[in-house]
Amino acid sequence: MFERMRNDIQVIMDRDPAARNKWEVAFCYPGLHAIWWYRINHWLWNHQCKFIARWFSSFCRLLTGIEIHPAAHIAQGLFIDHGSGVVIGETAEVCENVTIYHGVTLGGTSLEKVKRHPTIEEDVVIGAGAKILGNIVIGKGSRIGANSVVVKTVPSNAVVVGVPGQIIVRSDQKSLPIDHLPDAIGVSLTSVLNRLDKIESTMKLRPDQSTRPPEEGVWHGEDFMI
Repeated sequence: MFERMRNDIQVIMDRDPAARNKWEVAFCYPGLHAIWWYRINHWLWNHQCKFIARWFSSFCRLLTGIEIHPAAHIAQGLFIDHGSGVVIGETAEVCENVTIYHGVTLGGTSLEKVKRHPTIEEDVVIGAGAKILGNIVIGKGSRIGANSVVVKTVPSNAVVVGVPGQIIVRSDQKSLPIDHLPDAIGVSLTSVLNRLDKIESTMKLRPDQSTRPPEEGVWHGEDFMI
């Protein structure tokens, strides 16, 4: 048990540049405390102490702001950074070395008593505020952009951005900075507007009749009736 706790602390030391020492991690990281509480609750749940497990789970939510159902399956190496607002549902499965930021929901979309929460495979990073809903699989090594809503299975080594989430398959295995996630819809719209601008430039239109693509990533407010 103590070896596993030491491993949990080391996971945070390896992934969080703000972690200065192991004492700070052990006492000041609510994501770590939530995982420790979850292990106790999961053991109680599996030994038919379901009411006590749920009660302790609610108590942990009050302390950490993180809600993990005792029946969820969580492997080693989970790092919940900041943690507030994280919800992991009853039939969710989280594999090894997953990173979850605050405001993430691994939620269900069915009222049936079946597998209704997502499975997160190894080495996945889930950005702040993302919602992953339903009995779907997030493939190994994928990255889910902040505030994305994912309702379909994601292949390995993919990037998901937007609402609803747009899947982009990565062409290499290099680490992708979280602040460089592509805007698939924005890029597509810009491409269409650029082509439309070329067509309209050959026509005799008043300025208020034409559309303009963004200039260096900046959109014109009048084009959107703002």
